[in-house]
Amino acid sequence: MKAVLFDLFGVIARVQSPESRAVLERTAGGDPHRFWEAYWSRRAPYDRGDTTGPGYWKGVCAQLGIPLDDRLTEELVAADLASWSEVDQRSVDLLHLLADRGVVLGLLSNIPEELAARYEATQPWLERFAVLGLSCRIGSAKPEPAAYQWCVRELELPVEQVLFVDDRAENVRAARELGLQGHVFTSHDELMTVLEALSP
Repeated sequence: MKAVLFDLFGVIARVQSPESRAVLERTAGGDPHRFWEAYWSRRAPYDRGDTTGPGYWKGVCAQLGIPLDDRLTEELVAADLASWSEVDQRSVDLLHLLADRGVVLGLLSNIPEELAARYEATQPWLERFAVLGLSCRIGSAKPEPAAYQWCVRELELPVEQVLFVDDRAENVRAARELGLQGHVFTSHDELMTVLEALSP
């Protein structure tokens, strides 16, 4: 293993907390179950950069029958960005450790443009990555093969020398089908065990 290709949300950054999900539900109003159905069913084009935040929320609210004005759009975009902005410091410390050891780091994240811009403006540790595979800018998202293939090309390493780490099993499975090594993230301790075993 010469490189580690990391997922962002669920590995380095935390997934949405119950509190942040509740803020989104209250902001939108209506039935929470229907809200999350609409939220996720329309997410892929937003992550791929095919639409903007206002365009995404226009579609979500239209599906829910919720009247949308500029103020509500701004509130929904802000609440959504905040819900994905909590970083796990243990993961950041691990990134620095690996980079200092000479491991090449890559990032492959399903992330919309507004959120990518926020991370770039607030998280200096992104500079430790040799490759940033942000779905909104590469035009493909996990588990689409093109997303992994883009990152491998940019890393300029044989595919079998890259370990992909993600908290979602289906994303890791897709990486393995392309020849990458894969690890489903569940804890920092388990990941460290895997990294030590694969280190040259």
